[in-house]
Amino acid sequence: MENKRVTHTARTIIRLWNIVWFLFFWATYFNLYMFNTYRLFGNFISTLMFFIIYSALCNVYKAFRIASTDVSDIVFSQFISLTAADLLLYLEACLVYNQPLNFLRILAMIAVQLAGTGFFVLETKRYFMRHVARQKTLVVYGAQSTEEDAMNFERRLLRKYSHLFDILYTEPETIDDEVFMQRMQGVETVMLYNITPGLKIRFTEPCIEYKKNFYFTPNIEDILEQGTETKHMLDTPLMKYEYRYEIPRKLVVKRIFDVIFSLLAIIILSPLMLVMAICIRAEDGGPVFFRQKRYTKGGKIFEILKFRSMIVDAEKNGVQPSVGEEDPRITKIGKFMRRTRIDEIPQFFNVLRGDMSFVGPRPERVEHVDLYVQQIPEFRYRLSVKGGLTGYAQVYGKYNTSAYDKLLLDLMYIENQSTLLDFRIVLLTIRTIFQKESTEGFDETQSREINRETKE
Repeated sequence: MENKRVTHTARTIIRLWNIVWFLFFWATYFNLYMFNTYRLFGNFISTLMFFIIYSALCNVYKAFRIASTDVSDIVFSQFISLTAADLLLYLEACLVYNQPLNFLRILAMIAVQLAGTGFFVLETKRYFMRHVARQKTLVVYGAQSTEEDAMNFERRLLRKYSHLFDILYTEPETIDDEVFMQRMQGVETVMLYNITPGLKIRFTEPCIEYKKNFYFTPNIEDILEQGTETKHMLDTPLMKYEYRYEIPRKLVVKRIFDVIFSLLAIIILSPLMLVMAICIRAEDGGPVFFRQKRYTKGGKIFEILKFRSMIVDAEKNGVQPSVGEEDPRITKIGKFMRRTRIDEIPQFFNVLRGDMSFVGPRPERVEHVDLYVQQIPEFRYRLSVKGGLTGYAQVYGKYNTSAYDKLLLDLMYIENQSTLLDFRIVLLTIRTIFQKESTEGFDETQSREINRETKE
């Protein structure tokens, strides 16, 4: 309860800080140009609009999860939320006044808001780490995982959340019931890692009975159940799988969204694309674009389009794994494009043509998919929807997220697909572009292993 009290207090202070400074700047300058009369009411409406937009974006970017998120990520999320809300209201003021207003004022407002927000976030994090006790934790791992796998899971967990969890025990799922009860009684939190299907209830029931916090890693069946709906046809409960990703109305809306926004992106980014094309051509005289065969919905193969970031014929000796920016095959302009994701921009043409969607699982190379289906048969479920320019795994995964975990993330998107979720992922992608831990797709993280196994 202490951690919630601290974070709730910090959230209230940050919101008040940003609202008060918005009201100050707005009342003393912008509102004077918007309303000749009813200025008090105008101030109220404008401040309310700021609060709604700011709060909605903070919810999308999880900008108040101070306890479980890095300070830099929180501040960056707050920056995007504040800037977007302030600029939208500034644009409204300019449109009402019918000419541009002093832009330095809006920059000053953003700077003051962000400075205070950063200070409060940093101090809250410091207080949290010094005074809030870590949760004593028991980790139970399944038979399909080794003790080394469990230890690796714990290292990844503590690398980011060592201020939240104190892992006291690590036990296999074969642990004796009496020993498990003893261990559970001495902790506040239980984490179930890759527990064998059918055995999970053995551990979750005692946790629920004694009101312990518990987390578990889902399997394919758990995620597929998210796509079901309760049917009261008998007095026996029934769950029906709904195939929500195939509802015609949703597909039409998604396609309209894809066409409109891909056209807008192509028009807006056309000057940048022209500059990149000239730079690529000038460096080595080779082709501007790189085409690669990839799978999309229903196993259809299409050619994904990218700006060429490697030397000509970089894969003439077969598929070669990239070693990041140090790969000698990457051109000078290619390093810049990869770092900024500019090499992906031509894929807006794929979206416009209907090969891809704006949001969906990243389409993978043909040879990689064929191999993954052999290793993980459920991988074919990713082909239930079109591949996307960005996706769930790209905003919630990391560069080194395992193939299986990325598959689970993509399936979560497929079973919960909606226009609102697509919009949220697009907004989160803006933040992800600036994060080093973001991921492009399966092939980027495991291309070495895949290449080796393909040759074998």
